[in-house]
Amino acid sequence: MHIITILNQCLKFKSFVFETAKFSRDKSSILVSVRPRKNSKAVCSRCGAPGPCYDKLRERQFEHEPIWKFKVKLVYAMRRVQCPSCEKVIVERVPWGEGKNHFTYHYATLLASWAKDLSWKRVAERFQTSWQTVAACVTLLASWAKDLSWKRVAERFQTSWQTVAACVTWVVTWGLRNREIDNVTAIGVDEVAWQKGHNYLTLVYQVDKGFRRLLWIGEKRTQVTLKQFFKEFEDLSEGFAERIQVVCSDMWKPYLKVIKEKCANAVNVLDKFHIMQMMNKAIDKTRAGEAKRLKEEKQDVVLSKSRWCFLKRKGNLTKKQKVKLDELLKINLVTVKAYLLKEQFHKFWSYVSPAWAGKFLTGWIDLAIESEIPAMQKMAKTLENHRELILNFFRAKKRFNSGIVEGLNRKVNLTIRKSFGFRTINIAKVAMYHQLGNLPEPDLTHEFK
Repeated sequence: MHIITILNQCLKFKSFVFETAKFSRDKSSILVSVRPRKNSKAVCSRCGAPGPCYDKLRERQFEHEPIWKFKVKLVYAMRRVQCPSCEKVIVERVPWGEGKNHFTYHYATLLASWAKDLSWKRVAERFQTSWQTVAACVTLLASWAKDLSWKRVAERFQTSWQTVAACVTWVVTWGLRNREIDNVTAIGVDEVAWQKGHNYLTLVYQVDKGFRRLLWIGEKRTQVTLKQFFKEFEDLSEGFAERIQVVCSDMWKPYLKVIKEKCANAVNVLDKFHIMQMMNKAIDKTRAGEAKRLKEEKQDVVLSKSRWCFLKRKGNLTKKQKVKLDELLKINLVTVKAYLLKEQFHKFWSYVSPAWAGKFLTGWIDLAIESEIPAMQKMAKTLENHRELILNFFRAKKRFNSGIVEGLNRKVNLTIRKSFGFRTINIAKVAMYHQLGNLPEPDLTHEFK
């Protein structure tokens, strides 16, 4: 059976033909020449649009899976495309590899699967290649895993989910070892739920302007957890805590105590998102209590199906919700009074001066206490207890808030969903660092630009 026949059965590359197969001069490799089919158009590697051929580059060799003791190399002269969409001359996309990698996807998958069980040096010896090639293959799978679910990457490359996880783990480990942390001056601290029950992870982000990334993941949300973060980073970079100028956090007491202890000179900005979330919870509790009272007194249940009328911002209401809200505002309800207090509080965030914002806050707290609405009175006491930390939002010139952190948290949750299959906390950490850590990667290969 001819080599070309075998390759045609194994590799079905649309728009390309295996032309000839011959030994290299030293008889150590089989060189298989590839050419494009007649009348087929080259495809732009950047946007995927077909376009006319501009010119051809020199022939390149792509390492493929070996046959018996012989290396197999695909020989092809890459075409450059006059791309109509990008309006540039760009190297074409080929189905067996990408960029300037000197190996095929199939060979990358083969080496990566072996690298899971053997040392990379041993794999390189087995396949008569370099350690750098093995590392590049692992990096290739990890780069695909950033955009697709790990399960989907495994299917694309005809390998196992475990192989993709092993590749990502190595790339993340390398990146954590080689990242720069001396430029961190602003951090955000928050927690996310992990699995069922009251299981949480403490996440610390860098939130400097123009550079936002996940710095650290710790189990639970205790003082001990956050202290461990500062200890580890002080060991990596002496004076790390002293360089922190701004810390964004919520009102969780264990976090506040550690931040005050470790970052005494930093401005601790409280989470605007959680303050408004607490306000909404106070209104919802008031609405639920009043609806229950009206039902017990056998009065008109005017508050039925009104929850989101009070919780949404006016601009986000549907037409039906707007009509319903207008009707409710004409009725003398306790919930309406709580809602008007919340709407009035939104003005607080429009101030620039901490002094004027403080005066507004004092006035609002007095109104909330005088309202005699238990949930709003409790909210007022909470704001009074954290007054200085809330006003730090204005002292930091409004440049920092935990809305940044909440946006990153949503990406964390998406990452957990994308990495179908893991059950352990260690793999969860790897997935989050890989997606949000903005980690450096081994400089072993690059794509055409």
